[in-house]
Amino acid sequence: MSASRETDAPERSRLRARVEAEAYVASVCFKHGPPCLLGVELEWVVHHRDDPRRRLDPVHLAAALGQHAPTTLSPGSPWLPLPSGSPLTLEPGGQVEISSLPAPALGTVVDAVTADHRYLADLLDRAGLVLGRRGLDAHRSPRRVLDTPRYAAMERAFAPIGDHGITMMCASAGLQVCIDVGLPADAPARWAAISSLGPVLIGLFANSPDLAGEPTGWASARTLHVLGVDPRRSRPVPITDDPARAWADYVLDAPLLCVRRPDGQWDAPEGVSFADWVDGALEHRPTVDDLDYHMSTLFPPVRPHGYLEIRYLDAQDGDDWIAPAALLVALTRDRATVDAVVEACAPVADRWLDAARLGVTDPDLRLAARRVLDLGIPGVPALDLPAAHAATATDRLVALRESLDTSSPGSAVDRPDATNGRKS
Repeated sequence: MSASRETDAPERSRLRARVEAEAYVASVCFKHGPPCLLGVELEWVVHHRDDPRRRLDPVHLAAALGQHAPTTLSPGSPWLPLPSGSPLTLEPGGQVEISSLPAPALGTVVDAVTADHRYLADLLDRAGLVLGRRGLDAHRSPRRVLDTPRYAAMERAFAPIGDHGITMMCASAGLQVCIDVGLPADAPARWAAISSLGPVLIGLFANSPDLAGEPTGWASARTLHVLGVDPRRSRPVPITDDPARAWADYVLDAPLLCVRRPDGQWDAPEGVSFADWVDGALEHRPTVDDLDYHMSTLFPPVRPHGYLEIRYLDAQDGDDWIAPAALLVALTRDRATVDAVVEACAPVADRWLDAARLGVTDPDLRLAARRVLDLGIPGVPALDLPAAHAATATDRLVALRESLDTSSPGSAVDRPDATNGRKS
C-alpha cells in the first residue's frame, strides 16, 4: 500500500535512495527473455446510437455493462471478464477498454479479442449504445464520467495546461500492442525499432481528425493531445543503448500526479518528483507500491511494463486494428528485420508532431512508411492469423503501400479524413 495510506509500513519496504528505485524500475520493467508472448488493448469512445452528441449517463452505462461493469463505475459489481477472458475496464470519460490475455500467437489474440469485441458491442447495442470508430470523440467535448480520487486529482493537475489533459483523459481512444522486451543482446535494438516506428505508424494509421463536432486540422489529433499533456510524463522516452536506465531516469524525474490517501483528495504537491519523494520531500518516504502506482501515471508513446506497451496508435474502426497490430509483430519478428526498421525510421524518429499533423504527406515520412511496409508485409502470412483476418489485414497493408506510390501530397490518402487504406 501507499506510504501515505499506511504510515506504519515496515521501514525496510520504503525507498530511501534513488539508486534503489532505479534498480527496481530496471528489473521490473525490462524482463528479458526470448520473445514469446504478445497482447493488445483496445479502447473505444461510447455513444448513444440515436444521438452521438448526447452525454453518457454513468448509471445507464453501468446497467448496459451489467456484471462486467468495473467497480470504478459500479462499486458492487462482480466485474466479470468477457466470455473469451478479456478484462473490461473504463477510462475516465466512459471509454471502454478490453485487454487481451497474453498469448504466444497473434491468431490466439485475434480470436479472443474479436469475439469479446462482438460480445461487448451486442451488450451495448441492447442499451442503445454504440462503440466509436475514431481515436477521439468526434461529437462531444470531453467531460469526466468516472468519479474516483485518482481521476479527480488528474483533472485538477492537468487543468492549468489547457485542454490537452481532459481531452486525453475523457475523449481519446487508442490501440495498444504489447510485445516482449527480448533477449538482453537484442533489447536495445527492439527498443529503438519500436520507438522510432512511432511517427511512421502514427502517420499511416491516423484516425482522429475531429473533436467535439469540429475538424482539428490534424490527422491524429489524439497524438497532439497526449503529447501535450505534460512533457515530463508524456514525451517519448529517449532511444539509447541502455533503455532500462533511460526509463528509470524518466520515472524518477517525473512529477507526482497524485498521492493516494485513505480519505480526501489525492492531489500531489506541485513540482515534487518521485526522486524528491525518495529524498524525503513528503512526510513518509515512498514504498515500491507507490513507485508502481507512479509509473501508472506516466503516458509515453512506449511504456516499459515488464513488456513493451506500444501506446501511440489511434483506435481503429471495427477490426481494422488487426492490420497495424500484425505489422508491428511482423516488424519485430527477428533481429535482421528489427535492424532494418531502425535504419528506415532513423531520419524521422523524432517527428511525432509532424506525423500527427500531416499523416504521410511529408516526403520523409512517406519514404519511411514505404520502407516499413516493404519490411513488414512479407512477414504477415507467418503470424498464424485466422485466414480471413490475415487476408483482410494484408489487403489493407498492401493498399496502404500502393497509395504511397500513387497518391500525391494533398490527395485523399494524405488528408486528415482519409480512410488510410480501408476500403469503403
